[in-house]
Amino acid sequence: MTFIETTEDLKAFCEKLQKEKFITVDLEFLREHSYYAKLCLIQIGSLSDSAIVDPLAPDINLQAFLDLMQNENITKVFHSGRQDIEIIYNLCGKIPAPLFDTQVAAMVCGFGEAASYESLVAAICRISLDKTSRLSDWSRRPLNETQLQYALSDVTHLIKIYQYLDNELQKNKRGEWISEEMDILSNPETYQVKPFEVWKKIKHRSHNPHFLTILRELAAWREKRSMRKNTPRQSLIKDEMLLNIAAANPHSAEELEQTRGIRKDIATGKLAGEILEVICKCDGISPKDYVSLPAEAKISHGCTSLCELLRLLLKIRSQAEGIVPRLIAADDDLKAFSCFHDKNNPILKGWRKKIFGDYALALRNGELHIAYNPQTKKIEFTGLN
Repeated sequence: MTFIETTEDLKAFCEKLQKEKFITVDLEFLREHSYYAKLCLIQIGSLSDSAIVDPLAPDINLQAFLDLMQNENITKVFHSGRQDIEIIYNLCGKIPAPLFDTQVAAMVCGFGEAASYESLVAAICRISLDKTSRLSDWSRRPLNETQLQYALSDVTHLIKIYQYLDNELQKNKRGEWISEEMDILSNPETYQVKPFEVWKKIKHRSHNPHFLTILRELAAWREKRSMRKNTPRQSLIKDEMLLNIAAANPHSAEELEQTRGIRKDIATGKLAGEILEVICKCDGISPKDYVSLPAEAKISHGCTSLCELLRLLLKIRSQAEGIVPRLIAADDDLKAFSCFHDKNNPILKGWRKKIFGDYALALRNGELHIAYNPQTKKIEFTGLN
């Protein structure tokens, strides 16, 4: 096993990989005690060599690895790589290119929703992984041989998985089917946090514009402070507490202290002043600039029934093609199609139209007939042009 702890060795290893057509990549990290993930290990695999890089080694410079991530002649293979890619993006401001995510590819190749790495190793490599090191503290040193072997297996088995899935995509001419998902992973905006959008991820039931505006401002303040201090947002102040503060709308330390569920260290500490400052800022926001939730599209009873039929059709077609339904159509796409809002609807474009959109059009036009054939034990369609 190659364990790299110096800049020189990392440069030499990355230089060896420059002529590879693809490499497999995985990162071990911790983020329980920080806002940004703490990178603990880098695993890199290829047909010629594999290695583990220690980013915590004294004075190691990771530039050779980051440069390798930008070699456009080498496909970078990840499994469920969004968090790994985010870490690399935060290190250098660039997305690895080109990308291939085996979890996405597996959804197109009949392995179901969110296929795990373990399940792909079992199905493709015929190996059962030892998971005893899965929950290791990867920041501790030294790491034992079992931990290192486990970490390296995350990229060595990925080589065979990638080759299998890539071959299946080429054989079935489905490479285009995952291109949109790869475009999302390759878009820097996927990894850029927008503090004033964070409130939308907080679960609540209110539609009150004033309350939602206060919540937006408080959530943005918490996000920016967490980023600045590199502290997990929930350890700074939990969502539930933000909701209570937004509902109480306190304007003094005394009112803040009386807010339901408020921690004493928050109500009487430095954070109290910052929270009250945010509340006061909200007083200066004009009602016309309050948060407004988008009105839910009203669907007629007939369109609702059509949408239910489309969901059934999507399930049938996705099973027939061996692809996860959400890669073909989102529920909003089905609702829009049910209301005859066809402009820019993804199901009427490219490969989606061929495997589902044409069926959906025929169904909406009253031309498609669906029946179960007891002889073949399959769902059959008639009426398609």
